[in-house]
Amino acid sequence: MAAEAVEAVFREERGLLLASLVRRFGDLDLAEEVTSEAIEAALRHWPAEGVPARPGAWLLTTARRRAVDRLRRDQAYAARLAVLAADAERAEPAPAPDVSGSGQGFGSGSGFGSDELPDERLQLFFTCAHPALAAEDRTALTLRCLAGLTTPEVARAFLVPTATMAQRIVRAKKKIREARIPFRVPGPDELPGRLPGVLQVVYSVFTEGYAASSGPRLQRLDLAEEAIRLARILRRLLPAERESAGLLALLLLVHARRDARTGPEGEPVLLEDQDRGRWDRPMIEEGRALVVRALTGGPAGPYGVQAAIAALHDEATDVAATDWPQIVALYDVLLTLTPSPVVEVNRAVAVAMRDGPGAGLALLDALAGEPRLRAYPPYAVARGDLLGRLGRDGEAAAAYREALELTGTEPERAALRRKLGE
Repeated sequence: MAAEAVEAVFREERGLLLASLVRRFGDLDLAEEVTSEAIEAALRHWPAEGVPARPGAWLLTTARRRAVDRLRRDQAYAARLAVLAADAERAEPAPAPDVSGSGQGFGSGSGFGSDELPDERLQLFFTCAHPALAAEDRTALTLRCLAGLTTPEVARAFLVPTATMAQRIVRAKKKIREARIPFRVPGPDELPGRLPGVLQVVYSVFTEGYAASSGPRLQRLDLAEEAIRLARILRRLLPAERESAGLLALLLLVHARRDARTGPEGEPVLLEDQDRGRWDRPMIEEGRALVVRALTGGPAGPYGVQAAIAALHDEATDVAATDWPQIVALYDVLLTLTPSPVVEVNRAVAVAMRDGPGAGLALLDALAGEPRLRAYPPYAVARGDLLGRLGRDGEAAAAYREALELTGTEPERAALRRKLGE
């Protein structure tokens, strides 16, 4: 098997393996260590002996043996884990709900085989995104445990020193351990309150990949694709939850434009200037089908509504042909679901496309006192664009200078400098 294929096996199986080991031994640190040791053992044995028919089962058996050996050597550690396991057993409710409607519980669909290892990544999702953890810690832990990024990779993703990120991850694990956060799927009464946090973590990963907060590139495609992979897992594990379909639809419909979003030198290309022939049509069709699922069967959720907006953009042949009245109406719905100044900025831009730049600028100016927009570059960029369309060049330049001070990525800064030059 080629090196790329072996890496793909590790990436796919790692989350399953880690989840099973956490479930069995009740300790993230131990699970991570023996997972890494099992992968290292595979790298030694598989090139010479060949990849086993069921690589996941091979990794699981190896990791379990390593864990048992370690616990035998450290009786005090084993005793502590036994206490945690007993606590988890007492806290465990009835078996996790069969959200698939199949009566089969959570199937693996992987190299492990559902008879050996039920897919316990869902429990790990809810553990990593537990509301008792700080928001930044949830995202870091999800990237570390479920996306399989190393601590230095997670640190680079969020532009902090490796030591800082390591402290966040250690802090999150300590909180899980000390608060005795159970490793389980919330019951039906808890799921509506907990699921948004899980979805938000995945969306945050994608957002950083779609529009990096700083650095030499506009997009972090690796992060965006990891977020889509995680969203696909959630969709498979929670097929009855329409917002899991909405989130995946949104990510696919936005990511479908990735190749057209930057020019030859990595510079940003506005939506109105993008070559729509470069958009990923199969990805758009998959996203559109998921939008239908997300919007069918009850009131729409925020991810379903955002996905519907993205679908309208992707369906249009150009900016002029876009259904701007419907987009404004969808933003009105979104504001009732998740009131936010960022949503209001996006709605103002859509109003400008529907009713003219003056109408949009009036809405943006009405938000001038909103403190959360003072450090939000797209607000200043949007004002600069609408002011420029109205011929108010001096004010447009001032808005672009404000955006330049706030913008983090070099491609965006270069684009703003060009606008100022114009």
